[in-house]
Amino acid sequence: MARFMDVHSGFVGVTAEQLSEAHARDLAIESGEGVHFERAWLDPVAGKVFCLSTGPSKEAVMRIHAQAGHPTVEVYELPIEVA
Repeated sequence: MARFMDVHSGFVGVTAEQLSEAHARDLAIESGEGVHFERAWLDPVAGKVFCLSTGPSKEAVMRIHAQAGHPTVEVYELPIEVA
């Protein structure tokens, strides 16, 4: 499985609870596309959310986010990792 990082904009003022709810919506339907959302990060001042996932393709990640109500086209495959 490939690993992806995606970015959402427009989340200014969102709370940790609201982020958790949005993440839960992804988790509830992710298996339909063979995607797994590992975690999400929020910068409520900049209004940015970052999601780390694994899945078969960036398009599959995009479809789950769209179905969950927070679409994004900004999805990046992460083929190289260093520790």
